[in-house]
Amino acid sequence: MRMITQSKGAKLGGFTLVEMVTVILILGIIVVGVSSFVIFGTRIFVESSAVDQVLSQSRFGVERMTRDIRSALPNSARLITASDGSYQCIEFVPIAASTSYVSAPIAPAAAGNTVSAIATNQTIVAGQWAMIYPLTATEIYNPTGSIAKRFLIANVTTIGNQVDLTLAASVRFTEDSPLKRLFLVAEPISYCVEKQTNGTSDLTRYANYGYRADQPTPSIMANGVIMAQNIINNLLVEPAIVLTPSSLITNAIVHVEPRFSVNGESFKYQHQVQVINVP
Repeated sequence: MRMITQSKGAKLGGFTLVEMVTVILILGIIVVGVSSFVIFGTRIFVESSAVDQVLSQSRFGVERMTRDIRSALPNSARLITASDGSYQCIEFVPIAASTSYVSAPIAPAAAGNTVSAIATNQTIVAGQWAMIYPLTATEIYNPTGSIAKRFLIANVTTIGNQVDLTLAASVRFTEDSPLKRLFLVAEPISYCVEKQTNGTSDLTRYANYGYRADQPTPSIMANGVIMAQNIINNLLVEPAIVLTPSSLITNAIVHVEPRFSVNGESFKYQHQVQVINVP
């Protein structure tokens, strides 16, 4: 049997301390570089996601508000701003349906509880309100008496091309509409920009709180649905909502101008919505 012996000049396999330290330094540099790249990429993703979320919210809120305002009853829009700048609200009455009336109890004629109108493909149901010739917000929101411009519908009967509305009481409408327009409306809607504890404001939609002679504040309207967040307008200096009332020449215009903030940057909408309906 042969035996293999190691000569005195031969070297054993392995790494020196210098080689190990060098490898560790190189690996450390690579890890730091890769981790920095991953952290930077993650931060970009998180920031872009936050920006996209605020943009989506803002677009949704402004679009929903625009859609509701465009279907508002003529002369029903009214605006209120808190003296301390804590909130700003615009209120209006949404139109559920519209048509032309054939006959209605209108002063100075005798009182009655039936309105006959041309049938429409829009939904008319009991619980809506019949409105004729709304000219001012006071006429629209004030409590109804025996003579007014808004009365509750108790029953609806459609026969052929005619629809008969039975009102909840025997009453008279204040004025005749020159074009015989009849509006069927629901309860008012409000959009409020409300300051939060973190310094930003939310855009909140309120509904189903009823008609009130004085424009209600957010605390009175109770629970609402948040449409958008991160609004930073100083409502006393830079209003988020501006109302230009209607005149003999133009319809009412609502200027929607919220400023949003995200990741230290801000962007502002400058959007105008025209109330296209007329009395």
